[in-house]
Amino acid sequence: MMNFGGIVQAITVWAVPILLAVTLHEAAHGYAALLLGDDTARRMGRLSLNPIRHVDPFGTVILPAILLVLGGVIFGWAKPVPVNFGKLKGRRLGMVGVALAGPGMNMVLAIIGAWGMVMMPAMPDYGREWLLLNLQHLFFINILLAVFNMLPVPPLDGGRVVVGLLPRPLAMRWARLENVGLLLIMGALFLLPLVGQALHINLNVFGWLVSGPVEWLMGVVARMVGM
Repeated sequence: MMNFGGIVQAITVWAVPILLAVTLHEAAHGYAALLLGDDTARRMGRLSLNPIRHVDPFGTVILPAILLVLGGVIFGWAKPVPVNFGKLKGRRLGMVGVALAGPGMNMVLAIIGAWGMVMMPAMPDYGREWLLLNLQHLFFINILLAVFNMLPVPPLDGGRVVVGLLPRPLAMRWARLENVGLLLIMGALFLLPLVGQALHINLNVFGWLVSGPVEWLMGVVARMVGM
């Protein structure tokens, strides 16, 4: 049976990287919007590195914890940073820039995690196992978030990029998916695999669209830092 210290370690080695990933992801959207002319996030107190300002109790804490315990796909969300796209410089290209800032920050964090693992031999022995697990999860979680958020479905960042790049008539139609986008994503992640199991068909959309790019990017970053 796991002792109290083991339970605390098991929680923190996931909680710390997840909080870093979602907090800096959302803060990056806010800072990008500010640089491009929209101060909505700053006025609403969301231009912050305080995780509490970005945490959605269910999407950031409860759901990922349940999925982690069940051994399923780790899925969740933070409170989106408010952005007035009409105030952005370049409007639609500004939307693309703000959308890319979040996954871009996740890639920076993934590189930091990978570099930290390379530097582990120089670290003191005390706390090394805890630090290594945090760095491993920082590396993996941020690449996973970067890839997942770039799926081209609103309200994900990739969906916003598509809306910003498509010709206006098509962009307006694609933007309407935002009202049902989260339901479509959750259905593809959880419902389709269950249907596939019943029909003995592989309907693991997550595996097709995310796992491959995640593995490829992990390899790219690992080579970049000399792992």
